Amino acid sequence: MRDILMPLQTNEYSNINNCSSSVSKFILLGFSYTWEIQIFLFSVFSGTYILTLTGNICIICAVMWDHQLQTPMYILLANFSFLEIWFITSTVPNMLANFLSETNTISVSGCFLQFYFFFSLGTTETFFLSAMAFDRYLAICRPLHYPTVMTVQRCIRTGAGCWVSGFLYFLLPIYLISQLPFCCPNTIDHFLCDPGPLIKLSCVPAPATEIICAICNSVLIFTTLVFIISSYTLVIRAVLKVPSAEGRHKAFSTCGSHLAVVSLFYGSIMVVYVSPTAGNPAGIQKYVTLSYSVLTPLFNPLSIVFEIKR
Repeated sequence: MRDILMPLQTNEYSNINNCSSSVSKFILLGFSYTWEIQIFLFSVFSGTYILTLTGNICIICAVMWDHQLQTPMYILLANFSFLEIWFITSTVPNMLANFLSETNTISVSGCFLQFYFFFSLGTTETFFLSAMAFDRYLAICRPLHYPTVMTVQRCIRTGAGCWVSGFLYFLLPIYLISQLPFCCPNTIDHFLCDPGPLIKLSCVPAPATEIICAICNSVLIFTTLVFIISSYTLVIRAVLKVPSAEGRHKAFSTCGSHLAVVSLFYGSIMVVYVSPTAGNPAGIQKYVTLSYSVLTPLFNPLSIVFEIKR
């Protein structure tokens, strides 16, 4: 009996080793429903993607063509719209393809490429939201100094700083996760390559990598969020001192739509990324990620249009 079991055990361990050494692709489970629901979701997200692209492209064109909108505030908004186009493009096209695919596979290199761009664009978004909050603080609380402090050239440099910082911030966590050995089953219970599910696929425990990811997420989220809240606290204090009701209403309407985008974005990412990756259930993580990766880019053009009309 021992002689019979030994070859079987050897073959089993050999298969595990081969699997762990030959993981060249991952399987994204995404949203596993019946075929009819998959087609329905494909239609919904296709429409959402087209509306998002159309709305944000219209904002960019409006700022480019209308000289009255070529001010620091709207230049930042146009940059933000350009960012939202690429942010949603980093996830939705692949998700749409998986709705119609039977395999739902993505190569390891493709997975980490998506991981890098998705997180870099998301990080850039936090920096742009902070820059836009500071712009509103200057415009409302320091109106006399605003034209000299926030010039077009300084606005362009601020936007460039947001882009560069966003694409540099997550290099270390991405590098650390990419160095982990991955084992079978190579299935990711998500619609994109996210650090939590990726770390769970590692053949060895990686507590240090998890802690570094959690620290990077927490530092980024809380520092930018505190900066935004501080800016708007000063804005609200200044607005409440405005004597006329019409002036207060105009000031609040200028900030209200931006605050709605900030609340949706930060509320979602704090649920997913502030706590260590092992503490987030896959199902909750997947749906909350959907809210800020798809809904925020969709609502952004609507909020900007609301501001322009005001």
